Amino acid sequence: MGTLEERIVKSETHIFKAVFPSTTNHYDTLFGGTALHLMDEVAFICATRFSRKKVVTISTGQIDFKKAIPAGTLIELVAKVLSVGRTSCKIHVDIFMEQMYSELRETVVSGTFSFVAVDENKKPVPILDDLV
Repeated sequence: MGTLEERIVKSETHIFKAVFPSTTNHYDTLFGGTALHLMDEVAFICATRFSRKKVVTISTGQIDFKKAIPAGTLIELVAKVLSVGRTSCKIHVDIFMEQMYSELRETVVSGTFSFVAVDENKKPVPILDDLV
């Protein structure tokens, strides 16, 4: 399985999306709820890849929307393990926005999500077997 640090590095997760009009609000920018949905999804994938256990979202930390994301741009969501507890882990997620036809790339949304590992009865279990 590797060391904790190796598992953290290997579990980093990237998802790319194009921002289409079907995901935007009346201002023609990415709907905030859609951004949160995508962030929770990439954080879940990262937590699952890290632990290889069933995990559920238990909380979100502060989510900072630094800049609106207009239709017609590309976004990359990057999730990384920030910290690990006995049954839980905290994942940091950044959304980077890129212009389709230029090199401009900037961080536009950041936040944290916490997950707990659960068994078949939805009871918390150690997130990593070797951290018991």
